[in-house]
Amino acid sequence: MKLPSISNRRKGIFNSHATRFFPVYFLCLFVLCPAFAREQAEEYERVPASGFPVVIEADTLFRIFANKGGLSPAARAAQAEKNIIRLGKEYSTNPDSVTLLAEETFTDIVYKDKVILSVTDKDALWMNSSRDELSQRCRQEIVAALKVLKHKYGLARLIKRILLLILVILVQYVLIRWTNYIYRKLKIKIDRKKGRYIKPLFIKNYEFLSAAKQERLLFSLFNILRYVFIFIQLIFSILIIFSIFPQTETLAMQLFSYILNPLKKIGVSIINYIPNVFTIIIIWAVIRYVVKGIAYLANEIASERLKISGFYPDWAKPTYNLIRFLLYAFMIVLIYPYLPNSQSHIFQGVSVFLGLIVSFGSSSAIGNIVAGMIITYMRPFKLNDRIKISDIIGNVIEKTPIVTRVLTLKNEIVTIPNSTVMNSQITNLSESARTKGLILHLDVTCGYETPWRQVHRLLIDAAEATEDVMRSPHPFVLEQGFNDTNVTYQINAYINDADKLIKIGSDLRQNIQDRFKEAGISMLSARYYVNLQE
Repeated sequence: MKLPSISNRRKGIFNSHATRFFPVYFLCLFVLCPAFAREQAEEYERVPASGFPVVIEADTLFRIFANKGGLSPAARAAQAEKNIIRLGKEYSTNPDSVTLLAEETFTDIVYKDKVILSVTDKDALWMNSSRDELSQRCRQEIVAALKVLKHKYGLARLIKRILLLILVILVQYVLIRWTNYIYRKLKIKIDRKKGRYIKPLFIKNYEFLSAAKQERLLFSLFNILRYVFIFIQLIFSILIIFSIFPQTETLAMQLFSYILNPLKKIGVSIINYIPNVFTIIIIWAVIRYVVKGIAYLANEIASERLKISGFYPDWAKPTYNLIRFLLYAFMIVLIYPYLPNSQSHIFQGVSVFLGLIVSFGSSSAIGNIVAGMIITYMRPFKLNDRIKISDIIGNVIEKTPIVTRVLTLKNEIVTIPNSTVMNSQITNLSESARTKGLILHLDVTCGYETPWRQVHRLLIDAAEATEDVMRSPHPFVLEQGFNDTNVTYQINAYINDADKLIKIGSDLRQNIQDRFKEAGISMLSARYYVNLQE
């Protein structure tokens, strides 16, 4: 019995009553046989509808759709590209010698004994063409591609490239010689202008840069510029040389991108950073003029042209320095977010690391700075005041945020940390001398046989005869104690210059000896000393 054709069977199915079971048949097919459905879908997706192109020099010659000899369409396309490029780079290749060799189920496109590509019946079926027509069309495309490659990689082209290479090397050699010639001319010109235009630079009386140093500096600068210019020339020459030959043309573009991309990024970053620059300038300008205004007020208060109740003139400068520091610190806080890469983790990590170093390494320094601020507002002494700190007596010659320096009576400079100063008892001799007068104490002992009134009179006369002792208030005598063989008398004299304390004490002792000798009073068991307490 003869089976009906596919078309008759299809018509029979659709014309019979069985068409009502067609949806049920499809449902069973894809529900009961999911593996078959997935296999069919995967097989359908393996070969894209557009095929795999054979691309030579960015030009698509044709596409391959079918498998052959265990090779997929993608592998066949890659193999054809490799064969065409290899033949195109051979100097002896003749593109017109590409021929067709027909077999039963495929046609080979060959050059001599090398198969470039095999065209099968399936390929022709995919291209809606016959195998002979597709083979001829593919051969024409391959011949055209080989001619393009021959022109690009041919022997004549190679000779031209070599000549161009030699030309580039010669130009580079001339440029290097010209650069060195210009550098030598500049050196000679600078040396000739040394006495006329290059003169020593002075900052007040200090010679900041001599003419010889300026000459060496200019030579070094021009030498650096010479090497930079030669380096730039070499970079561009290498790029040109690499771009001459097709084998290194891609490398040349890659090297050029290595140079161009960073410059492009830098330029774009600079342009994008311009608004931040204006913001930083505005913040800096505002803080700067606020600091100038505070400096003006501080100068007015320090010169006592402006008086503020409860604010002493000697507070003006340290208060100005403190406010200026706080304002600049505030400015840094405001500017920090606008700095380049301030939001990066590296920048933030470095900032935290530096902060930790400063905080751990300067704890004692910060303690001294805080103590210095407290001492400033305590006002225990001023510059040039004679003070006593513990067992150190001298004049204050310098007050810094960290230390205080004292010049002792023996011309020794003692540096005392401010934290030690704050924790010590401070006696200001100059302040008492300026305001009420400093009382110089001197104890003298005399025997009981000498009338006390006579001793009082002699001591007061000796004090009044001493230079730099104040006449008002008057000197006075106190009886300090009764000893076994004598009485202790204390002469008290006012002075207004604490810097002469030692000299006045010495002069007073001399006058006491003179007065007692003139009166014929013997100080057999005399003991006297200077008490520097107020």
